[in-house]
Parts: sequence; C-alpha cells; structure tokens
Amino acid sequence: MLIGLIVFISLALLILGHEAGHFFTAKFFRMRIDEFGFGFPPRIKAWRPFDSAQGKKGETEYSVNWLPFGGFVKIAGEEEQITNPEKLQSLSPEDKKRYFLFQDAWKRFIVIASGVLVNFVFGWLIISSVFMAGTPPVLVINWVQSGSPAEKAGIEAGDVLKNYPTGDDFIGFVNGHRGKEVTLNILRGNQDITIKAVPRTSTSPDEGALGIQFSEAGIQKQGLFQALWNGLKESIYICWATLVAMYELFKNLFLQGSLLPGVVGPVGIFTVAEKTGQIGMIYLAQLIGFISLNLAVLNLIPFPALDGGRLLLIVLEKLRGSPISIKIQAAINGVGFVILLVLMVTITFRDIVNLF
Repeated sequence: MLIGLIVFISLALLILGHEAGHFFTAKFFRMRIDEFGFGFPPRIKAWRPFDSAQGKKGETEYSVNWLPFGGFVKIAGEEEQITNPEKLQSLSPEDKKRYFLFQDAWKRFIVIASGVLVNFVFGWLIISSVFMAGTPPVLVINWVQSGSPAEKAGIEAGDVLKNYPTGDDFIGFVNGHRGKEVTLNILRGNQDITIKAVPRTSTSPDEGALGIQFSEAGIQKQGLFQALWNGLKESIYICWATLVAMYELFKNLFLQGSLLPGVVGPVGIFTVAEKTGQIGMIYLAQLIGFISLNLAVLNLIPFPALDGGRLLLIVLEKLRGSPISIKIQAAINGVGFVILLVLMVTITFRDIVNLF
C-alpha cells in the first residue's frame, strides 16, 4: 500500500513537472496562459492571483482538481486549433501576438520540448542520486529451469538471494556443495523465507548446478561529480534502450498485430514497483528515475498527439516555408490521439488480466 502511494505521488509529480516545463517557458515568451491545473477535473477550487503590476487579477487561472494525477496547462491558441479553429482566424493581430499557434516556430519548439527536457533532467538527477547513495548488492533470480533442483525446491523467478555480495560468490558456494543440501535465504515479496536445495553433481552445457539465471544489482557509492557524470551516461543509455524498445513495440504491433511481451501500462507499473520496492526503497527510487526517462522518450517520439509529433510538424513547417493548415494539424492530432488511446486501453487490459 505504501509503495503504491509513493509511486502514485511520484508519477503525479513527474507529469506535473512535465506540464510545468511547458508553463514556465510559455510564460517566459509572454504567451497567454488560460489555466494551470493541479490534477484533472472535476474542479475543487480555482483562483486568479492579483497582478500588482497591472493592478488587477492576473489572466492565468490556477485550479485544484479532484483527480490528483499530475496536472495540465492551457496555453491560449494550443487546444483551439482542434476544438475551435474558427476562433483563431477571427482574432485581432494584437491578440495573435500572444497565442501559441501564431508564435515563431522556434518559440513553439522550445515550449513543447521543455516538458521532455524536464522529465529527462528529473530522471538524470534521480539516477545520479541513487549513484551517490549507493545500493546494497543483491542477486535477483530472473529464470528457473523446468525440472531443475531450484524448481523442485520451490525457488521462483523474482526471488532475491540474500547474503551473497557477488554472483561469483554464489556460484562458488553452489559449486562447492554439489550433491549436498544447501540452505538459501531468500526475499520473496515482503517475506524472508528459507529454502533447501541439492545442486546437481553433473551438468550439461549451458546448465547450472541449480538451474537458475540471475542478475546482479547494486551500485557502489560515488562522489557528486562522478555520480552526475555516470548518471548522465546511464540516463542516455536508458533513453536509447527505451527508444529501441518502442521501435520493437510498434514493429511488432503493425507487422504481427500483437503487443511486445514485457511492455506494461499504468497498472503494470504499479505491479513492477511493488516488487522493486520490496528489494529496497533505493531501488524504487531508481525505478522512478527510469520511468521519468521513459516519459521523456515516449513524448519525444514523432507520433501525432505526442510532443514529438508536434515538434515534427514545426520542423516540416520550417522545411516547406509555410505553416501547415490548422485543419490538417487538427486531423493529424485527432487520429493520433485515438490510436494512442486504443493502444493504452489494450495494454492496460493485458496488465489487468496478468494480475489474475
């Protein structure tokens, strides 16, 4: 329950930070912002702070809403290109100077890209903080061979082997006790359990004495500058790996009509976080940094309705030397939104099925 609450708040803050990136850059360029919302409607309360420079209430409305999952920003001239394009065409030249759609291309590019940049910086700083704090070494079991001594003893994928600083220590221990009963201390979920197993005396090629595959987790403490540098390199690597995974996801979806195994949505994220938090809160922080970097990459993909798709339209506008018509932009974004909605519902449905 506690881990779920931490993840929920963290995701809300990541989304809110993304929107705040759009908000502050738009404010910097003096664009008109109609509303900045904390959470999503229905609305609890809204207010307009007093602007002492103008001697009246400000034009931006701030709202607190009942659905506390992130937030949103309404920049004038951004949504209207889809919901009310006729209104944009009827604006006076003076009003158009502050509407998003009529800004210089480079300003619109920065406003849109700022949300992605915030998520990347958040992820980088979180990963760097994990490097500075360090994480205790653990061995996580990824796979258990069918019919192996490990399976017969009751070892499961996801179990965490305790008391072994490195994988070599564990392998040496097991190989030194072939044919003899060994006692393994394991963390499963939030429970410490003891399992007894007898490693095989002889093995075939690519077959271990216990019949498991595991991965080492753990990071040695690092100084500030080393952690920031290594955190930056790790963040770039995570972004690249995420980009490759997204390519495989869409390729698998369009060529085979199926979802790539291992891809999860919001429901699946909570399941993964629950297992990760049981290993240690520092690993949960690392996962949140990973999610922030994933959000940055996801939003940067040049797909309609995502920030990357909007950035692509701006680039195309500069290449062709004239703006793409409002109706075409509205149609492209509308189709993209429907596709993303269907994809998200499908992934969420699979996550829920996997829970049972």
